[in-house]
Amino acid sequence: MKKLEYAIETHNLKKYFDEIHAVDGIDLKIPKGSLFGVLGPNGAGKSTTIRMLSTILYPTSGNATILGYDLLKDRKEIKKRIGVCPQELVIYPRLTARENIHLIAQMHGIPKTVYKERTDELLGRMNLLDRADSLSKTYSGGMKRRLNVLMSVIHEPELLFFDEPTAGLDPQSRRVVWDFIKNFQERNSTIILTTHSMEEADDLSDALTIIDHGKIIATGTPQDLKGRLGEGDNIEFKISNPEMRLDIIERARSLDFVRSGKNLGKQRVVLNALGGLRRISEIMDAVKVEMYDISVRANTLEDVFIDLTGRRLRS
Repeated sequence: MKKLEYAIETHNLKKYFDEIHAVDGIDLKIPKGSLFGVLGPNGAGKSTTIRMLSTILYPTSGNATILGYDLLKDRKEIKKRIGVCPQELVIYPRLTARENIHLIAQMHGIPKTVYKERTDELLGRMNLLDRADSLSKTYSGGMKRRLNVLMSVIHEPELLFFDEPTAGLDPQSRRVVWDFIKNFQERNSTIILTTHSMEEADDLSDALTIIDHGKIIATGTPQDLKGRLGEGDNIEFKISNPEMRLDIIERARSLDFVRSGKNLGKQRVVLNALGGLRRISEIMDAVKVEMYDISVRANTLEDVFIDLTGRRLRS
């Protein structure tokens, strides 16, 4: 039997809601055992894509194979092998954290001796063991979200969908969840992570795709995507007269170390320049206008998004 190379393959996958083209023809090949990020603004089509791939929604057209099973014909087989951590919290408030996890384990037919030990291990890794027997309705929002993650993995699925798993979390809790997701993937599961956090996608993903308006606009490793903009620093600044921005970019590009420039928002300009940090004074002399609120940074995934769409990521 041929070894399964891809956990997910999609073929022109579409989902329309009347006149809204939520997902408009997506082709993906996600390697088995990878942590694959799906990045994009709210309303881009990320969650709709996940709902189709996890058998919650039927596609309008197109098809996919999930762990070698046909998305349209083998939905029951797919459901046995996947886990889903939805963006919305799915927790029973009158149950304790331990009882919530045990309930999901029982639904999957896991023996009691197995799920009891596994539950304590998971609660410990998410720093929830000391509150394991408290009613989940007494939990903070961050604790509930961490519990939501644990409920999705108790049956140790081959393929896991995390839909915005760290939305609303404080930085410390977010790092706990990131470490947990990385550790789970190292056990040879495939992880699909949807997020609108550039930092999250960059830190966690082996590879990722950027979706906007229901279409894929870029795919690759984080390093490859950032590398498409080339080397150099991004110098972002405001000017008082936005009508001068095109002239300013043209003046800046007369310098041989300034590689590109774009308008951003209503008043901002972003330039990509080699050695930009130490050559700002030369840029100031060249543009001949006052620059303020200046920041200098390396290329990020958000810069890739801006380069592709001409605007910032909508959160």
